[in-house]
Amino acid sequence: MRTASDSRRHWAAIDEVSFVAGMRFMFWVCRVFGRWPFRIVLYPVLGWYLLTQGRARRASGEYLRRVRARTGKAVPGVLAHFASFGENLLDKLLLWGGLYGIEGVRFHGAGVIEEAVAAGRGGVLVCSHLGNIELTRVLSRQRNDIRTTVLVHTKHAQAFNRLMGKLNPASQTNLLQVTDMTPATAMMLSERVQRGEFVVIAGDRVPVSGNEHVAMADFMGEPAPFPVGPYLLAGILQCPVYLLFTVCVDGVTEVHIEHFRDGVRLPRQGRTEALAGLARAYAARLEHYALRAPLQWFNFYDFWHLPEQDNKTNDAHAPR
Repeated sequence: MRTASDSRRHWAAIDEVSFVAGMRFMFWVCRVFGRWPFRIVLYPVLGWYLLTQGRARRASGEYLRRVRARTGKAVPGVLAHFASFGENLLDKLLLWGGLYGIEGVRFHGAGVIEEAVAAGRGGVLVCSHLGNIELTRVLSRQRNDIRTTVLVHTKHAQAFNRLMGKLNPASQTNLLQVTDMTPATAMMLSERVQRGEFVVIAGDRVPVSGNEHVAMADFMGEPAPFPVGPYLLAGILQCPVYLLFTVCVDGVTEVHIEHFRDGVRLPRQGRTEALAGLARAYAARLEHYALRAPLQWFNFYDFWHLPEQDNKTNDAHAPR
């Protein structure tokens, strides 16, 4: 019997990467036979995933329902959403396997990063689970003047990272596992930013360590929890903040880079509201791009709900 806690667990407890179990074989299919044979193999995998991963299926359906309500337009269903996820995973594998044609990628706003690099300024680059974020890691490796450190929860992503490592051992060289921001980690990141490097961190998943660094912001018409960690980090590092989004529209991959803030100054009075304002501003930009390519946002859990709320409710009704 399914319980509320089952469907609303923290994203880090959900085995999202189980879907990549057969991707190595499917990558081989694409490399040898092409993309259409890959798709023929993909759909049986999608069928199995839809049948066995009820939590992800329900989360996708709820997300697409919100998109329809927000836009008033028809949106493809859950199967198309998972198919987009499979295509995205393949693109990541092709990128690290050197088989993805990056010459057709269109950059928008790259000048803001190029100006920072030319001036020797680093910063915090806030990304999302929209589109193919691996594209930016590969492209940054092709330019020696742009150096990045990607903050990840490696325990959650270890299966996919291992798969990437088999295709290209260099794929994990700029990954840094961070569950809690310790003083030593902050000092190390500060040194990197001062050298003109960029710290890449996702802005659309709440922290593993708890809800103390979360703010509620409107997303697709309903309040959702967003992490404020990226802005706390920028405040600690005293550096500019940039936003990065990748989407594929009409078969063309786009990378959008936006200047977000020159720096983050958090007042002692009103600190919580200042962080919430930053989270709301980020959520608005994420929604803007997600609505351009709604099937390319890949958070297959109950994004609008904090699982700890169930614990508080249960505690309040527990017998004393």
